[in-house]
Amino acid sequence: MEKYTAPLSSKLNDLLEKINDGEKGFKKAADHTDHVFLKKYFERKSKERYDFANELNIEFSMFGLHDDTSGGSIAGAVHRTWMDIKALFSVDNEEAMLEEAITGEKAALEDYNEILTQSSLPLRTRALLLKQKEAIENDLRIITKIEDLK
Repeated sequence: MEKYTAPLSSKLNDLLEKINDGEKGFKKAADHTDHVFLKKYFERKSKERYDFANELNIEFSMFGLHDDTSGGSIAGAVHRTWMDIKALFSVDNEEAMLEEAITGEKAALEDYNEILTQSSLPLRTRALLLKQKEAIENDLRIITKIEDLK
């Protein structure tokens, strides 16, 4: 049975942890807005990250890697707390959350790009990561245009 290298396993677990953070962050953003479009957008993005994590967990199990992320990172928890604080004190709550979402999506793309440079990445895993990265890129273009209209 083919296995990931130790450094690749570590990077993939880090990515999974950030995906879990994204799911929680988008859920929190959805909970902090009454704007119908943004609420639906954030809910959809949270579900998307949930699906990404499930897809990766299935892929990882095929290569002997198991999720040891234990529900998210400290950095992710700090980011969600920052979103809470911004939601409490921001006059333009929706714009602040959009900016945070854009920042988070750009960071996610950087994470995907870093892993996709790994030569030891199996083709099947690469294809899955490229599909997920493309979904993030497409939504980032849309949400950036929406934010520019504000």
